[in-house]
Amino acid sequence: MQLPSPADSGDASPLPPPLDGNLLIDLSPLPTMVLSPSCCITRVSNRFLDSWAVTREDCVGQQLLSFIDRQLHPAGSAAILYISATIDAAVAARAERTTKQITTINATSWRARVLPIFNGAELLATVLEWQEGSAPLIEEEIVRPGLSTDEAFRILVQAVKDYAIFLLDTSGHIASWNRGAELLKGYRREEIIGKHFSVFYGTDDLAVRKPELELEICLREGRVEDEGWRYKKDGTRFWANVIITAVYKDGVHVGFGKVTRDLTERKTSESRLIAAYEESEKLKSDFLANMSHEIRTPMHGMLSACSLLLDTALTDRQKDIVYIMDESGQVLLQVINDILDYSKLASGSFSITSDIVGITSVITSVVRSVQTTMRSPVHFELFLAPELPKSVQGDPLRYRQIVHNLVNNAGKFTERGHIRIQASVQSEDEDSYVVLTEVTDTGIGIPDAGSANLFTPFTQFDATTTKRFKGTGLGLSIAKSLAELMGGRIGYRPNPERQGSIFWFTARFKKIKSLEQINAWKNNYSRGEDVHQLALGSPSPELVAELGRAASTKSLLLAEDNIINQKVMIGMLRSIGFKNVALAANGAEAVKMVRGKPAAYDMVLMDINMPILDGHKASVQIREAGIRVPIVAMTAYALKGDKERCLEHGMDDYIPKPVQKQYLIKVLCQWLLTEKDYR
Repeated sequence: MQLPSPADSGDASPLPPPLDGNLLIDLSPLPTMVLSPSCCITRVSNRFLDSWAVTREDCVGQQLLSFIDRQLHPAGSAAILYISATIDAAVAARAERTTKQITTINATSWRARVLPIFNGAELLATVLEWQEGSAPLIEEEIVRPGLSTDEAFRILVQAVKDYAIFLLDTSGHIASWNRGAELLKGYRREEIIGKHFSVFYGTDDLAVRKPELELEICLREGRVEDEGWRYKKDGTRFWANVIITAVYKDGVHVGFGKVTRDLTERKTSESRLIAAYEESEKLKSDFLANMSHEIRTPMHGMLSACSLLLDTALTDRQKDIVYIMDESGQVLLQVINDILDYSKLASGSFSITSDIVGITSVITSVVRSVQTTMRSPVHFELFLAPELPKSVQGDPLRYRQIVHNLVNNAGKFTERGHIRIQASVQSEDEDSYVVLTEVTDTGIGIPDAGSANLFTPFTQFDATTTKRFKGTGLGLSIAKSLAELMGGRIGYRPNPERQGSIFWFTARFKKIKSLEQINAWKNNYSRGEDVHQLALGSPSPELVAELGRAASTKSLLLAEDNIINQKVMIGMLRSIGFKNVALAANGAEAVKMVRGKPAAYDMVLMDINMPILDGHKASVQIREAGIRVPIVAMTAYALKGDKERCLEHGMDDYIPKPVQKQYLIKVLCQWLLTEKDYR
């Protein structure tokens, strides 16, 4: 190559652009490795990958000692200790050093030229240039029985301070001790030599024979790596990363090499991150609970007022307007419920209950409720397999929620044609059924691009500003999580007959093996009422009439601070037939009124979030006074645990806001009517 002369180049020629350092490493003709100051492999040359027969993923990002240990032949060779010592020596001297020879698993011998790179006092990186050799390991490089451990580890004792590196004999007694071990663990050499290495373990580890088990695993697999608490001489503990390798000479096991690092700072950082995460989850949960309360409280007033308004004499136009208000409020309430359900599912705090499920009753009930909202050109087809069990054990509310979501979606996207619901037993064993439920529609269908993300939270296949169909994009994601919690799966496929979709899901239900299970459930939950009807909060007309007759003789106390909610609740109670309804504006007033006249009230309807004294504390004070009047919580808090928290504070039942009139009647029946009234 002919270089240009000064005359040719001229004084104004621009300098060539600087070369990329990473590119220089990649293209190096030598097997080259770059380490971070903490001895983590950050880059290797292409030649290194070829020569060592590894991939970039095998080494980049790994700790050097762990990587080298996996490449050594035989496994557990003490050569790894020499490499560590040589690197420490090169860094300490800020000069080039060369390691002793090692042999890798592909029977190739290597030595590394260690080049520490400093910027002033700061170590930037360490470069290892590997040179291939053919000479076998010399005998002095192997720790052998009878060889002075001081001689074998003299370089380690002098140079390595950040690692505790020492040898154990075949039974686990300490045979050598370096400077790093003395600094980390606090023992002087003469204090620790000959003691068993279990002295560094806590009582819990000793109780399960962890030190002995580690040596057994090491003998079986060649090495063992562990992280956990280890103890110093002064009794303080530190979080340790420990690597133990079995050391052999001529095929004979002669001991163990042990390398310990102090990772307490990393453990502390991890603990802080976990604590911060848990705190953020608590803040999120508190925020959702507060938002639920703040939104549900005015929703309760609006929807209850609509319910009361519909009980009055209205013109057709007025009824249409009230129905629009009520429907819009129900849609908003469903959005709120979807967000809360998703939050509970995402945090893992969602649970499945175990009750009697009538699969046929649930499906027909959903069809009836959705059918009233459908366009006239759309009709329903219901196919229930004859082998479907009449009753099974599972979660009826969550099964209904999935069916309702799929059927409601089918109705939303279908303008003409049919919606077909099919249910059958997919499989069964001695204890359970797997029920397959399919919803087929002739609607607009799902584009291929959108089908992949159907069950992803907040995803809608039409996310444009001109989309016709609104929603949060959470319904199918919630349905998927619920199906999995019920031991099943959910999926989609195009309708093969015509345009449209088929959504299906499976759920596992336990078999009911005795009539006593059904009778016990009926006695606990329905008291003679139709099981599925009562579970959906729709008491029979006869029971409603019975409550209306009994209401005139009952006296209620309503504890509610919100003026609008006071008005609508009193209006709702009076529409049922209750004339004697006392009012308390806060928990303190409620306690005073109940204590003043312990036998005056047949029930207390207690709001939770009130000034001066909240519903929880008010209930506790009433119970402490020995008054056993039924207390029913009315709250806009709707997260998992809210109902249980109410019961823990002495309340007897729970009504979520917005209060549905039918559900209120159900609870009133349960606590105000006698067993005879129910029958």
